[in-house]
Amino acid sequence: MSLSQLDVRPVTGRIGAEIAGIDLASDLADATVQAIRAALLQWKVLFFREQSRLDPESQLAFARRFGPVTTAHPTVPGLNEHPHVLDVNADGGNVAVQWHTDVTFVDRPPFGSILRAVVVPPYGGDTLWANTAAYDELPRPLRILAESLDAVHTNQFDYAESRRKDVSAKLQAYADVFQSVRYETAHPVVRVHPETEERALLLGGFARSITGVSPRDSAALLRLFHGHVDRPENIVRWRWRPGDVAFWDNRTTQHRAIGDFGRSPRQLHRVTIAGDVPYGVDGRSGRALAGDSAANTPVAA
Repeated sequence: MSLSQLDVRPVTGRIGAEIAGIDLASDLADATVQAIRAALLQWKVLFFREQSRLDPESQLAFARRFGPVTTAHPTVPGLNEHPHVLDVNADGGNVAVQWHTDVTFVDRPPFGSILRAVVVPPYGGDTLWANTAAYDELPRPLRILAESLDAVHTNQFDYAESRRKDVSAKLQAYADVFQSVRYETAHPVVRVHPETEERALLLGGFARSITGVSPRDSAALLRLFHGHVDRPENIVRWRWRPGDVAFWDNRTTQHRAIGDFGRSPRQLHRVTIAGDVPYGVDGRSGRALAGDSAANTPVAA
């Protein structure tokens, strides 16, 4: 099966497409896997409806067709029986309502993430993805500026308070685990995609400062660039059904959940595929400043 033979149904003009007619729990042909990868590079995030046969083992098996998988998270443990699967469970405090790119606080952020809906609230709880190749839409002076900058990404911030002011003990406990080991990495603000050579903004909620400028100027620059990424024209919104799967290119996207489902249960399982060290337009690479992610992230194939 080639990309032209996939049943690709774009959700928006700039990001997101649904792929119909594929059972991800089946033994997919190599050509089908290659076609899915090609669609991923084009559309940034792919959606597969109601994959009812998937479970943690088959979700991992599908992910491994695209490369080695990481452990569930550098600090947050995975499922007891499946340490490579992260339980994104609102009941456990895991609802990421800030825009972010997964695990950018390590030197080798994941290439891709695969998220499967296990329990869906009766209303709300959608997820948004944004196309970080919004870099292309920056005025030329801002592109030149962005290419010259590095941002420091860290897992050390008030994770619970960023979501709501009435921080529960459960939320605070999750935040404590999330920050239990300090990670800090400087990445170029503009990364070059290793497969397509597309340029994208590498920022998101873990990017807390810009190297070499004051905190005030850092905050202003981060707001400026984020404002171009999360424009409505760059966003796709997905309303989950049980069994749905989203597979996104972590190198050209940011995402966030919408916390509008009250106290209803919401549970998803995430698997991340190992990536490489981001590099900028001039070839400079990201560099770890604190924390060693080697135990979490295998070298990408």
